[in-house]
Amino acid sequence: MNERVASSLHFFFERQEPQRLDVFLVDCITNFSRNRIQGLIKDGRVTINEVVSRKSGQLLEKPCEIQVNIPPIQPTELIPESIPLDIIFENKDLMVVNKPAGMVVHPAVGHSSGTLVHAALAHAPEMEGVGGELRPGVVHRLDKNTSGLILLAKNDLTHHWLQDQFRQHKIIKTYIALVDGSPPTLAGRIEAPIGRDPKLRQKMAIVNVSKGRQAESAYRVLESFPEHTLLEVIPITGRTHQIRLHLSFLGCPVAGDTIYGRRHTTIELERHFLHAASLEVHLLDEVEARKFLAPLPDELIRILENLRN
Repeated sequence: MNERVASSLHFFFERQEPQRLDVFLVDCITNFSRNRIQGLIKDGRVTINEVVSRKSGQLLEKPCEIQVNIPPIQPTELIPESIPLDIIFENKDLMVVNKPAGMVVHPAVGHSSGTLVHAALAHAPEMEGVGGELRPGVVHRLDKNTSGLILLAKNDLTHHWLQDQFRQHKIIKTYIALVDGSPPTLAGRIEAPIGRDPKLRQKMAIVNVSKGRQAESAYRVLESFPEHTLLEVIPITGRTHQIRLHLSFLGCPVAGDTIYGRRHTTIELERHFLHAASLEVHLLDEVEARKFLAPLPDELIRILENLRN
């Protein structure tokens, strides 16, 4: 169902700690950027207890009901492209795709074609406009050079359903990462807030809690090598570049990550060694959660074989 009508989202603020309106809404509507949220507030499309608020920085201090009025979806100008997709699962509501490294999820500056969204629209035209004109179907993202599982919603109901599950941390994603060096313990939890790098806005950084958003990741060692360690990593939250930043913060950056890790790569690979290997999610109208798996790509298997030899 993809109707060109306005929609309203309702949220309840019940936290003890005061929080900015725009920051709260970014956590609630995970596929909207902070800029887009601030634009909706500025346009008078957000109300608090039925009173219009036009201040992004308004502090929420008491329990209240917040309504966000999303303007009607405009017909997309994206041109579907017939690009092969590795579809792990599909029904009338969603697709689970095994994205290859090198593919960008949605159009952005410098990537106006050849994205996962372009390919998905060719396969499932009903996705057009779902969740946003330039990001139809997108509920979460993977970095360009990260391979593995990603969910795409095929209608608005499923899009909101998946958003709520992400917001409530009910969707479990597991990544496999090869890192330079080793973490301080065989298993652990990383808690470090993430925000824009104040010196380089194109990057993210570990920042003071007042300037970023809470971020948590859990990890455990799967295999150790003389100069590398293979980890299983579960992001508890879903911040941009979270796993790469957290592992770098821990002193064991993802191998091949020239942005947050070592400038000169320690492995012969044209990407970083990070793969979204499994995803556990409740589908609409199903009681039990489903778990989807994506095996390591051949180029990552070869790296591990070389390390073992």
